[in-house]
Amino acid sequence: MQHDQKHLIGRQPILNRNEQVCAYELLFRSPQSLTAAVVNDASQATASVILNTLSGFGVQQILGKHRGFINLELDILLSDSLELLPKEMVVLELLETLEVTPQLIERCRELKEAGFVLALDDHAFSPAYEELYQLVEIVKVDLMATPVDGLGPTIERYRDYPFKLLAEKVETKQEFLKCLDLGFEYFQGYYFAKPAVIEKKKIDEGGAALLRLMRQLMDDAEIEEIETTFRSSPGLTYKLLLLVNSVSFSGLQKIQTVRHAISMLGRTQIKRWVQLALFASDDSHALENPLVDLAAVRAGFMEQLAQHCPQLRGNNEAPDQAFMTGILSLLESIYAIPMDQIAHELNLSDEVRQALLDRSGIFGRLLALAETLEQADFDTAATLLGEMSIPYQMVIDAQVKAYGWQQGME
Repeated sequence: MQHDQKHLIGRQPILNRNEQVCAYELLFRSPQSLTAAVVNDASQATASVILNTLSGFGVQQILGKHRGFINLELDILLSDSLELLPKEMVVLELLETLEVTPQLIERCRELKEAGFVLALDDHAFSPAYEELYQLVEIVKVDLMATPVDGLGPTIERYRDYPFKLLAEKVETKQEFLKCLDLGFEYFQGYYFAKPAVIEKKKIDEGGAALLRLMRQLMDDAEIEEIETTFRSSPGLTYKLLLLVNSVSFSGLQKIQTVRHAISMLGRTQIKRWVQLALFASDDSHALENPLVDLAAVRAGFMEQLAQHCPQLRGNNEAPDQAFMTGILSLLESIYAIPMDQIAHELNLSDEVRQALLDRSGIFGRLLALAETLEQADFDTAATLLGEMSIPYQMVIDAQVKAYGWQQGME
């Protein structure tokens, strides 16, 4: 895969009112702006984003079937290169720093007529935007700038316009529920991965059976033994088959039984789906669950990097252990079960246990890297990459493969 200019990617989920992933914001940063004192100007970064997204990365792999929000400075907005973007797959975000001029309004009108979806980023109400309010489809409201409890009057002003509202930087379940009441349609932020302590589930029979299954699969147990565990929990069988069938297997027949699933997919894939089943809700939209998506991408990214990480060269177990570290690192946010107990029940290696408990060792650093990229904390990511001697190109390839997990994890 060739890229003109190397970037790190941040891909942050945007959820709908049912808390399903419906879009992603794409954030890119080039290494030059991380290491040099002078940060590249934003429009140069956006130009690279557009070109890279189209040529190097492949929009489909990064976004799947969802739309991607991209920030735009004025010169990119006015440039013809925008016409190259697949209009059915992107949302053009107008940065809050843009001055509202007749030229800007005219350009937005042209883009809308050409079929593009427009959004206003980090927006605060102003009469100067009157004409733009008629053209944009989404307005983003930053909860850090305007706390949710003070939003009432602003929302009232917006009710006369046709656009939908997106709440940004939603950090708690309470904020999400308040925004839901205020009529927001879309939500961005990691509240879904940080439920309140009171909401954490005791690990039920299904969850315990899943942990048992993970242990069996790690120990290469016989298929009969694995099937017996599934039979002990009908809900678990249902959950696994939902997950497996919700991924397209290029027109293959529906998978009906666990044995069928294992023979069709092989042990490695089944192990992946069992691990993801811990996060899946019991409905047919299991893959739209943001935690399933986050867990799959984090684990897949770490697995890919472990295959090429200099410190793990020659360790054949490393990719599996890295994947497991990524999956388990999110488990504590759903279940009221201490990480120590999870590590003990699964008989995890010392390296994986230490990574989960205090982010130490090579797996701990890979986990920290995955977490910083999820939060688009590119400066910390650059430091970690330097410490581990991992080239940017390797990170990008690992990210793109991880983002494409629904097309079948490699």
